[in-house]
Amino acid sequence: MPLEQEQALLESILFLETEALEERALARIAGLPLEVVRQCLQQMEQVRRETRFGLELSRVGETVSLVPKRELWEQLKERYGKRNENRLSRAAMETLSIVAYSQPITRAEIESLRGVSADGMIRLLLTRELIKEVGKKDAPGKPVQYGTTRRFLQLFRLNSIADLPKLDQIDEERFTLDG
Repeated sequence: MPLEQEQALLESILFLETEALEERALARIAGLPLEVVRQCLQQMEQVRRETRFGLELSRVGETVSLVPKRELWEQLKERYGKRNENRLSRAAMETLSIVAYSQPITRAEIESLRGVSADGMIRLLLTRELIKEVGKKDAPGKPVQYGTTRRFLQLFRLNSIADLPKLDQIDEERFTLDG
């Protein structure tokens, strides 16, 4: 297989990095041309799909990282998953779901959908960098609008927000604001 040495170098870098890297950053760190990095990553992805490797390449937006294969996560999450203190409560997950499916969305709109105050949940999700301010709504008072972050995509292993599971009609109606 061509580019074996380059692939080994890229695999080592991805293993040692704690955060996902953009392809350009990976090329800079490895001292390789961007096109060689892209070719190596493509070959690495193909080999990992066709064989029983324990790790796979994960792409989130423009970034790539080395992560355990999905089918192994059930066995790994007890020891290597986030500890209980890092888990999100049911209320936080509900708020995060509303933001993910309805973004951009304001605090008042979230509260309208949830039926309760969302200040605490919004603060928590902002602190955990799962949501961010994405703009101001063109409405009286110019309320802040929220959307999901790259960290959200990484945590839920999504390439983009378009990869969210599709909602059934009942859920679709629940996440739709009246008027």
